[in-house]
Amino acid sequence: MALSALQSVPRDTRDTLFQLAVIAWVVFMQMGHIPVWCTAMTAAVLVWRASLSLRGQPLPGWHWRLGLLALTLGATWFTHHTLIGRAAGVTLIVVLLALKTLELRARRDAFVVFFLGFFTLLTHFFHSQSLLTALGILIALLGLLTALVNAHMPVGRPPLMRAARIAARMAVLGAPIMLVAFMLFPRLAPLWGMPGDETLGRSGLSATMRVGQIAQLVLDDRLAFRLRFEDVPPPQGDLYFRGPVLTDFDGVEWRPLRSGFPADMELQADLTVTGDPIRYEVTMEPHPWPWVFLLEAAGRPPELPNTQVSMTPELQWITRRPMNELVRYRAESHTRFRHGPLQVTLALQDQTELPAGFNPRTLALAQELRRTHGTGPQTTQALINAALDRLRTGGYRYTLEPGVFGQHTADEFWFDKREGFCEHIASSFVILMRALDIPARIVTGYQGGELNGVDGYWTVRQRDAHAWTEVWLQGQGWVRVDPTSAVAPGRTGSLERLRVPRGAFAAAMGALSPGMVQRMREAWEAVNNGWNQWVLNYTQGKQLNLLKRLGFESPSWADLAYVLIGVVVLVSLLGAAWALWDRQLHDPWLRLLAHSRQRLRRLGLEVADSLPPRGLARRAEERWGETAFTRQLGAWLMRLEALRYAPVSPDTLATLRADFRRIEWPRKSEP
Repeated sequence: MALSALQSVPRDTRDTLFQLAVIAWVVFMQMGHIPVWCTAMTAAVLVWRASLSLRGQPLPGWHWRLGLLALTLGATWFTHHTLIGRAAGVTLIVVLLALKTLELRARRDAFVVFFLGFFTLLTHFFHSQSLLTALGILIALLGLLTALVNAHMPVGRPPLMRAARIAARMAVLGAPIMLVAFMLFPRLAPLWGMPGDETLGRSGLSATMRVGQIAQLVLDDRLAFRLRFEDVPPPQGDLYFRGPVLTDFDGVEWRPLRSGFPADMELQADLTVTGDPIRYEVTMEPHPWPWVFLLEAAGRPPELPNTQVSMTPELQWITRRPMNELVRYRAESHTRFRHGPLQVTLALQDQTELPAGFNPRTLALAQELRRTHGTGPQTTQALINAALDRLRTGGYRYTLEPGVFGQHTADEFWFDKREGFCEHIASSFVILMRALDIPARIVTGYQGGELNGVDGYWTVRQRDAHAWTEVWLQGQGWVRVDPTSAVAPGRTGSLERLRVPRGAFAAAMGALSPGMVQRMREAWEAVNNGWNQWVLNYTQGKQLNLLKRLGFESPSWADLAYVLIGVVVLVSLLGAAWALWDRQLHDPWLRLLAHSRQRLRRLGLEVADSLPPRGLARRAEERWGETAFTRQLGAWLMRLEALRYAPVSPDTLATLRADFRRIEWPRKSEP
C-alpha cells in the first residue's frame, strides 16, 4: 500500500522523498560518531521537509534557516569547543546537508545536495574503513547516483528503477577506472590518509594500571590484531603477546619504570633465545600507542614498512609514533628464552620497592612465609611455589565482578574478598613477592586467541587483554609467572576463554544450532580479514613491488605517476578506437530502430523485423489505442523515419536517443 501511495504522488514529491531517504541513510551510518543532538536535529529537519513535500506546503523562509544554522553553530561549539577540526567538521556538514533540503526548489539546489552528500560519504572513512562500512557507503553511493540520474530526466515520470539501472551501469563501467586508480595512484601522506585521533584509539591496554581498568576490556569483543603462523602454532597457553611492563607502584597505580640509577647501571634486556624460531604475520588494528605486539620473545625487530621499531630493556617493542593505522608486519619469536641479569645487581632494587603505609597484612604474610621457608636465594623458588599453592588451594576465585577495592588492594584480595581478575591477582602477587624481597614486576599484553577455521588466522580480541608477572631468579634472570593460571587454569588455556554475552538473536540461533553462530562469525571475519589484507593494507611498498614485477628496477612515486598516465592514455585511445569502429560497423539509425522494436516486444507486442518506423507506430496504436504513450511513441518514430532520408549529424542522433529514453513506456501488464 505504501508503494502504491508513493506511485500516486506527484513526481516532484516522489523525487524529494527519495532524496530524503538517501540522505537519511547517509546520516544513519554516522549516528555512532556524531552528538545525539546532531542526530535528533537532522532527523527532525528531514521529517519536516518530507511533511512539507507530502502536503504541498511552501518551504520555510530564510529566517528559519538562519535560526537553525545559528543553533547548529552554537551546539557544535558547546559540544566540541571549536568549529574547526575533524569531529566538529563532520558534525557541521551532517547538519548542513539536512538544512540544505529546506531550500530544495530547483535542480541547481538538488545538485548541491547530491555533491554535499558525496562529500559526507567520505567522512565515514574517518571512523572506520571496515568492509561493513564500505558496503553501507556503496548503498548510499548508488542511491545518490540514482537521484542524480533521475534529476537529469526532467520530462515525464520515468520510473526510479530505470534511473537505478543506469546508475548501476555507470558504477560498473567506472569500476575498472577505480581499480586502476586504486592500484597506481601514489599513496602520498597526508593527502592519501588522515592521521587518527589519539583519543579515539581502540587498544584495550594502557601505559598505567589501576585496579578495575582492565576489567572494562575483558568483555570488549573488538579486534586487537590477527596473526597467521607459517608452521604449526605453539599451544594456546604459550601465546603471550608482550605489551607495557609496569614496575613503579605508589599504592594505587602501576607505571612503567623511571629508574633513579645512571643509564650505565640500569637493567638491560640481555635476551638469549634458543630453539627454532616461530615465524608469523600480524595484522594489527589501530590504537593510540606506539606499541607493537609480538609473541614472547622476539630477538629481532619485526618487518614493519617505513617504520623504525626498537626494543626496550623490558622486551617491549615500540615505534616513534602512535600506531593509529591498520598495519601488517612479519616477525619471528622464540617461546624458549632467557633475559635479564643472572646475578644480583643494584638496579634490581627498583623491582623490590613498595610504598609505605599500604597492605600491612600482606607484609605480615611475607614474614610468615619467610619464617616457614627460610631466607636466602636458595629459598626463592620455594616461596614462589608457596604463594602459588595458596592461590590454588586457598579458595580463591576468578571473577569479572569482584566489587570495588579499597586502599589496601593486596590485603583485600589475599584475606577478604579472595576473588578478582587478572590485574587483581597479578598486582597482589607482585606486592607479596616484593614483600619477600624477590624482584618482581607486572607485564601487560594479550594472552591466547582463537583460531578461525575458515582462513587459518588467529584472532586476538580486546577481551584477551591480560596481566601476568615476572620474578627474578638468580642464575635464571626474569621468569614468567602467571598467577591467574593458579586460580583459573582455563583462563589461559582453551577451555574457559572469556566470552561476550550473546544477544537475544544470537542466543536463539545458538540454541537451534550451537555451532552455527560461531561458523557464521568465523566466515564473516575471514571475509573482513581479506578486505584488510588486500584493500586496506595495499601500501606504498606494495605499489612499488607491483612496478618491480612490471620491470622497473628501482621504482619511485614518479614511476607510478608515469604508469598511471600511460594506462589512462591507452584506455582513452582504445575507447576512441572502439567507438569509431562501432560507428563504422553499425548504422546508428538501424540501432535505434532495433532498440525500439525490442522495447515493444518486451511489452508483449509481436512485430516483424521488416516493419519500418511508420509500421511500428501503427501496430502500437492497434495494440494500445489512442493514448499519450502511443502519440509520444508515434511522433518519435516518425521523426526517426524522416531522418533516414536526410543528412544525420551526431548531435541529432544524440537528441533522438535522449528523447527515446524520455518516453513513458507502459508496464507489460497494462492493456
